[in-house]
Amino acid sequence: MPMAAGKGFHAAVANRRYPEQHGEACPVAALGVAANGAARDSTKGPTAMKCTVRGMVMVALAIGAVLGGAEPAAAQNRLRALLKRPLPKAFNGPPPVATDVTFVPGSGTVVEAIGDDFEDEKWSWNYRHPKSSEEQDKRVREPVGRAVNGRWFEGMKRGTPDVVKRVPLPSPGLEGSEHGLLIASLNTGIPGRPSYKMEQDDLIYNMQRNFGQGIRVSNSPSVVARVYLPPMDQWEKRSGPTFGFRAGCYTHAVITGEDHPEKGRFGLEEYWPGMFICYETAAESKSKEEGAYLKVRGGRNGGEIRGPQMTEMGWWTLGLSFTPDGQVHYYASPGVDELTADDHITSQFPYNYRTETLKTFFFNVCTKDDGKTWSTPWVIDDPKVYCIQPLPVARAKTTTTR
Repeated sequence: MPMAAGKGFHAAVANRRYPEQHGEACPVAALGVAANGAARDSTKGPTAMKCTVRGMVMVALAIGAVLGGAEPAAAQNRLRALLKRPLPKAFNGPPPVATDVTFVPGSGTVVEAIGDDFEDEKWSWNYRHPKSSEEQDKRVREPVGRAVNGRWFEGMKRGTPDVVKRVPLPSPGLEGSEHGLLIASLNTGIPGRPSYKMEQDDLIYNMQRNFGQGIRVSNSPSVVARVYLPPMDQWEKRSGPTFGFRAGCYTHAVITGEDHPEKGRFGLEEYWPGMFICYETAAESKSKEEGAYLKVRGGRNGGEIRGPQMTEMGWWTLGLSFTPDGQVHYYASPGVDELTADDHITSQFPYNYRTETLKTFFFNVCTKDDGKTWSTPWVIDDPKVYCIQPLPVARAKTTTTR
């Protein structure tokens, strides 16, 4: 039976302690939890269309070089140098064309092999500190943290939230649901080295265990999750992103990652569209009261788009859907009811990409990483993936925790 608002929530997590490296208990009484030990984001560039153009240019240059009397070795060296150059923007193709085609997240059939309801009494998290901070200092610290049920793992790029704990729901949510997952962080940057700026941790769903490289957008997949917005007095008083609900996606494009060995060449590009819940102070708010709003990542140029105000605290339903034309569609609504067409915020080709594959989904926890200020405490519940077009049965190996 769902618990009354706030009842048992903080008590359920009050007995957690910092790891010994912190040397003291959690200073945030409202959170009532302690931590265990780190945490950022990159943007992407435009879509590429055909890599056959490069091949045609190579052949033409080779023939021209040979016919012009150049030594074969010299011609080969010229071609190798050409291969290493970034594809010209002229070959990136026209921008994807937006259509009115969209669908509400949660449409179709739930993929039973994916998701988590957090009702298993044995649900627990294996912390593996110090956590990874590859994005900041190129350090991947293995083994990474993982859920005992194998469904969640620590992001190597930024590390896991300091608190990942199954808790009673802070207020009644979905019918029949009694527990959710609390995620919160104190140290979101390089372990032991506060950056005094906004950093983030990642809790990633392990979709690869069932679907390898992911679900193609031709199957019209979508992701839906519930998140609990606590009372304003429990929020970190820092303007900007505090929570993220995002997807890992693939497309073929000119690779833009700074550390990618194939940067500048046409290949498989990964990117992470989604939504952030942001806090704003009374001075910044049009209403002259502190509040929250959604921010969409991202537009065609990779920029973020301001979404609706979140004037109601408590449970919200967030959803992302992916259509075969490569668009990402963003939905949100207060409460735990199923999403509807009226909850549509925007549809985008993030970074001017056509999405090809949904790899996974994940959650971010953000804080200013000063070593003493806790993030806002977030509770998530019942994330699920749906598809309109059926998936191959052979790929949907089910592992249940019920």
